Amino acid sequence: PSAVNSNAEFYVSQKLPFVMGTTGGDREKLLNVVNEAKHFAVIAPNMAKQIVALQAALEDLAKKFPGAFTTYKMACRESHQKTKADTSGTAKAVIDSLKQLTDDDFTYDDIEMIRDEQGAIDFGVPEEALNGHAFHRYTLTSADGTTQFAL
Repeated sequence: PSAVNSNAEFYVSQKLPFVMGTTGGDREKLLNVVNEAKHFAVIAPNMAKQIVALQAALEDLAKKFPGAFTTYKMACRESHQKTKADTSGTAKAVIDSLKQLTDDDFTYDDIEMIRDEQGAIDFGVPEEALNGHAFHRYTLTSADGTTQFAL
């Protein structure tokens, strides 16, 4: 995450079109550098087609059924390798869509981040994936606790 802005500034200064899959760095500054230079770039939080499809579906659901989960409580647990320095941008994007479905006051600070190996294993991460993985679980639970939806 710390190299994002300097890398983008280099690509722009060298007139090199680029693709960047990250949520790291200073997002506003990153977009300003690219836009002010009228530079060609693709910048997205995640490039995996399955995640992009899920995010698009959640955004569509939120637009068509805002408040469908009013009174439901949201929770998010995400596990990444211990070297990941920041909160998952994918988790933030999914949370943004889910927040349109519920009136919960969930914030990014409420995301439970797992960055240790034993916690990851307990969460279901296979040992062979500990050095590079992304496991996420989002839940919406009814106020009385009798119904829960999980992604």
